[in-house]
Amino acid sequence: MKKFINDPQQFVPEMLEGIALANPDTLRYLPEYNLLMRADSPREDKVSIVQGSGSGHEPAHVMIVGKGMLDAACPGDVFAAPPMDYVYETTKKLASPKGVLLLVNNYTGDRMAFDMGKEMAEAEGIRVEILTINDDVAVKDSLYTVGRRGVAGNFFVIKAVGAASEQGADIEELLRIGNKVNDVTRTMGVALTSCTPPAKGSTLFELGEDEIEMGVGIHGEPGRKRMKMTNADAIVDELLEAVVTDLPYSSGDDVALMINGLGGTPISELYILYRRAHQKLTEQGIKVTRSYVNEYCTSLDMAGASLTLVKLDDEIDALLGAPAEVAVRVF
Repeated sequence: MKKFINDPQQFVPEMLEGIALANPDTLRYLPEYNLLMRADSPREDKVSIVQGSGSGHEPAHVMIVGKGMLDAACPGDVFAAPPMDYVYETTKKLASPKGVLLLVNNYTGDRMAFDMGKEMAEAEGIRVEILTINDDVAVKDSLYTVGRRGVAGNFFVIKAVGAASEQGADIEELLRIGNKVNDVTRTMGVALTSCTPPAKGSTLFELGEDEIEMGVGIHGEPGRKRMKMTNADAIVDELLEAVVTDLPYSSGDDVALMINGLGGTPISELYILYRRAHQKLTEQGIKVTRSYVNEYCTSLDMAGASLTLVKLDDEIDALLGAPAEVAVRVF
């Protein structure tokens, strides 16, 4: 394994310290809780927006703390949920008179940690709510979750509730908006290679030289099937078929289209995937109004990509277009 690491056990703390040092005017770092928070949080005039999840998916979520996005992130170790006490302490630190909204991707460990952290914070009189994100269409149940997984589509929920929070929306309104965006967001991914967690030092799973995993999870969970490697257009066609037919999206819809890299794919290849997706959607009468091509929710160094669609209306479109300021400007 060739990685820019020192002690694998210090991979996450050293990464978080680096992010904080690179953004001294806008971020505060509390190493005892893996907590990165906005320097101006909590604010009395807005609900605090917090996300957690395991590390290894950067820039999700620690690199999108900032105005119009997250107020704080408290990650766990690589591919591991944050401990319950991290969630609890983060919620206390971010407590605002208007409350705290915890965004949780639908994985069993994350839900347990955030549910328990929420209960402990509520016992101290803090107003806190949870919004669960489950945009992955690939499988209903996996090794990590009951129900659909939360993957790259969570960025659209974060962006929408982050914008609405900046505008002064109360916590009930943020729950409505977040659930509305989640309900019209669908994602599916594909892996060309496995990934290498630093503490493991070897690949997480094995793929043959001519194999790909269709519907892979962001922790390397099995997808819908393994199939022979094929060309980019054929891969996009299969991803798009699964996503479009799930909601379903239909002729006349306006959508946001995201092609998300999983960590080891050149951006040039992501644009090749985007080209085909845009062509096919146009042929179906589905208008791509907003476009996102970059790394948003990765799986360490996995070569692969995911495709996300969001059905837009005037409200969602305006929230996605609102200003945001984060350490890594992906939105």
